[in-house]
Amino acid sequence: MSTTDLDQHREENSRAGALDHVKAALAESGVENIYYQTVTITGRVVGKVVPASHVDRLAVRGVQQHRTAISNLQADRAGNLMGGGADAAEYTAVPDLDSFDVLPWDTSLGRFYCRLYEPDHVAGIGGTALATDTRGVFKRMHAEFTARTGLELRTGTEPEMTWEGPGRQAVFRPDSSPAYHIEHLEKNRDIYQRVIRYATALGLDMIEGDYEDSGQIELNWMFDTAELTADRLVTYRQICKQVARELGIEASFMPKPAAGMMGNGCHHNWSLWRGDVNILENPGVTELHLSDEGKHALGGLLTHSAGAMLAMGPTVNSYKRYWDAGQFAPSQINWGLDNKTCTVRLSANGRLEYKLPDASVNPYLTHAVILASIDEGLKNQIDPGAPQVGSSYGTEGQHQFDALPLTLGEAITAFDQDSYLKESLGRELADLYLEYKADEWARYCGAVTDWERRTYWDDLP
Repeated sequence: MSTTDLDQHREENSRAGALDHVKAALAESGVENIYYQTVTITGRVVGKVVPASHVDRLAVRGVQQHRTAISNLQADRAGNLMGGGADAAEYTAVPDLDSFDVLPWDTSLGRFYCRLYEPDHVAGIGGTALATDTRGVFKRMHAEFTARTGLELRTGTEPEMTWEGPGRQAVFRPDSSPAYHIEHLEKNRDIYQRVIRYATALGLDMIEGDYEDSGQIELNWMFDTAELTADRLVTYRQICKQVARELGIEASFMPKPAAGMMGNGCHHNWSLWRGDVNILENPGVTELHLSDEGKHALGGLLTHSAGAMLAMGPTVNSYKRYWDAGQFAPSQINWGLDNKTCTVRLSANGRLEYKLPDASVNPYLTHAVILASIDEGLKNQIDPGAPQVGSSYGTEGQHQFDALPLTLGEAITAFDQDSYLKESLGRELADLYLEYKADEWARYCGAVTDWERRTYWDDLP
């Protein structure tokens, strides 16, 4: 009888000493309950809470959830649950033991990240990895990429977010910005101090942050392997929501909270490493540059950026960033040397900044799409073209790459037409994501907005 993916994970968790570090942490901190959590296709955290006394059993057995939890138990407009229907089999969620942490805001709680599998009893596919588990999909993609190429994707993200509550809005002179203003950081010291304290306790190496717009704060942590960066972004969002609860205010990663405000982006900075060597660099060259391999990887990313936009800008609201003038969002698919108007900015030797992702993304999905695009660029030595010189705004551009989708509807079409990205993610995940987002777009298209009421209610005769 062949060994399944689920069998292998269970064997890994049941080996001698595998749980020692978890049990030591449980005893030291007095953990009473543990969250067994995973991340849905849209980036929502779901799971179960279980008394810590069951950790030995569930480290091997895992927990069960209804299959459609992976798509937020969302029904389409016809009332059908997406991702399997009400009668679908549950999936099995098995914890990654190295992901265990004690939650610093309440040390009686711990948490695991889990990977998902088809349950043992399902004929033909029992025990196989769940095809719609974005975290599991990306981990497998990266492992295969590294085994084949010897390369590792390392990333860092820049999540911006908006905080709202009494005294949190900035006051500043007209036609200027409160960005970088220490006075506004001081007004929000209780926010950033608590976020940094909790994040540090959960393994994020916090490095810098600033105030960017009214209520908007960006706090960053050190780059690392892409899997850890994705986990940490999810953890960071949970931390921010907890801090908001404690302070009696609101925290949101909505991409565009209001017209005229800066959008909440989440730029992904990436590099490729072979051992201790960053292959995007040319040793000994000091001026801003990109190696040939780096250019090929970049060429792949730009080639698939139109199709990737459904992951990078995953909501109707995401595209409001691109329609509000002067907001530093890209307007075309291109790249430049330290050029903030481009889709990809070579911000330092060996590091490329991808500016399409916003703060609402599923980071496993964005990283999977980035990795797949880079991989094709390397395989086919895709040329990214010459870097953009000067501002991208108001220029025609190179037209080397497809146009940047400017609505969720356009992004759905672009993703659906990119067969390479869909095959890279796997048809089941790609189809479910398309179904979910097409339903979201249809709901928006059928909604009557305040703008329509103001514009048309008294327009005639």
